[in-house]
Amino acid sequence: MADTIADTRRLFSKPQNLNDAYGPPSNFLEIDVIKPETIGVGRGKHTTYEVKLKTNLPIFKLKESLVRRRYSDFEWLRAELERESKVVVPPLPGKALFRQFPFRGDNGIFDDLFIEERRQGLEQFLNKVAGHPLAQNERCLHMFLQDETLDKTYTPSKIRQA
Repeated sequence: MADTIADTRRLFSKPQNLNDAYGPPSNFLEIDVIKPETIGVGRGKHTTYEVKLKTNLPIFKLKESLVRRRYSDFEWLRAELERESKVVVPPLPGKALFRQFPFRGDNGIFDDLFIEERRQGLEQFLNKVAGHPLAQNERCLHMFLQDETLDKTYTPSKIRQA
């Protein structure tokens, strides 16, 4: 019986001061996919999303960045991570091929509800991927999150922490 009591005792930790409780978090990485915008006409019509990053992780060269990406850019990132990293890459929200058929009676892939569902899925995907320590070393992730334009002919490499 004495062994049971010893096993359930609370671990003592150092008392928390005000700076610990209310100061900035030690490490943070916030990624928001926001402000979807549909542009173009006909077959060139597509939706882009703002990707907003805030972090204090030393591996990222910029502590805040804002870039605009389209779904095909997310597909490129996923393919690069699968090819170059040892990370199990989560799936993207679906391609929604059935929504691309004509004469549907709604706006298909440009329907507001569909765009919002896709936005949420893309945000979840990015947060899962970027939160993985091995993925954080991949140049393609840094380009995707922080470079204004994507150089899809880049040479894959690892990022070295500063």
